Amino acid sequence: MDITKDENMIKEHSVEITFFVPALNEDRNIERTIETILSSVKATGHSFEIIVVDDHSSDNTSTIVENFQKNNPDVPIILKKNEMTKGLGHNYVEAAYIGRGKYYMAVFGDNSEPEEQITKITEMAGKADMIIPYLGNCDNRNISRRFLSKTFVFIVNLISGYSLKYYNGPLLHLRYNVMRWHSDSIGFAYQAEIITRLLNNGNTYIEVQISASDRDSGFSKAFKFENLLSVSHSLVQILLRRIRKKLFNV
Repeated sequence: MDITKDENMIKEHSVEITFFVPALNEDRNIERTIETILSSVKATGHSFEIIVVDDHSSDNTSTIVENFQKNNPDVPIILKKNEMTKGLGHNYVEAAYIGRGKYYMAVFGDNSEPEEQITKITEMAGKADMIIPYLGNCDNRNISRRFLSKTFVFIVNLISGYSLKYYNGPLLHLRYNVMRWHSDSIGFAYQAEIITRLLNNGNTYIEVQISASDRDSGFSKAFKFENLLSVSHSLVQILLRRIRKKLFNV
C-alpha cells in the first residue's frame, strides 16, 4: 500500500471528519476539490483529514496532489496511490480503515459537490447515524444522469422496502459503520448496500436536500460496463438481505 505524507501528523490530531476523495484521471479537477473541502471546514470549524485515493490514474492526478502537499504542509492530507484500479466501492472502505475521523464523508474528485453543500451536510454531524443528501428538484445534471438516478432509486426502494429519496452522493456516516457494515461491491451502488444494511439494523438517518451539477470537466465513469455489472450485483445483495430479514429476521 503506497501512502505518501507523514501520517504521524494526522494521528496526533483529534479528527472529527475524514474526507475520502476518490480520483481517477482527475488532474483538471482534484486541486479545486481539495480547496472546496478546505473552504467548507473553515466555515464549520471541524477538525478534519483528507484521504485522496488515486485509483491508478494515467494522468497527473497524483503529481498535483503531491505538489499541493508540499505547498500546504499544514493541511492534513494523505495520498494513497493504487498500483491497479480497484474501484470506487473498494477504495471507499479501504480509506475508512486508513482514516481517523469519527465521521466519514466521500467528496468526489471531479469537484461536483459545491462548498455550501458539503457544509450543509457536515453541519448535521451528530444528529443521526447517517446524513443522507437528496436532490429533488435541485438536480441540474444532464437528462441521462437524472434518469439513471431516478431509476436506480426506484429499484432500490422497490427491492429493499424503504422509501429514501436518494442513495448516492456525499453521505455523512459514522466511520465505524462504514467499516462494520460495508458492502463488497466495487462499483457505484456501494452506498445503497451500506444504507440498506444500516436501516435493516435500525440505524437513524436524516435526509438533507442539496443541489447537484455535472462534473467540472472530463467524463463520468458511472456508465462503464464493469460498473453496471457491479450495480446489478449490489441490487441482488439488497434483495437477498431483505428476504433473509423477512424469513429469518437476520
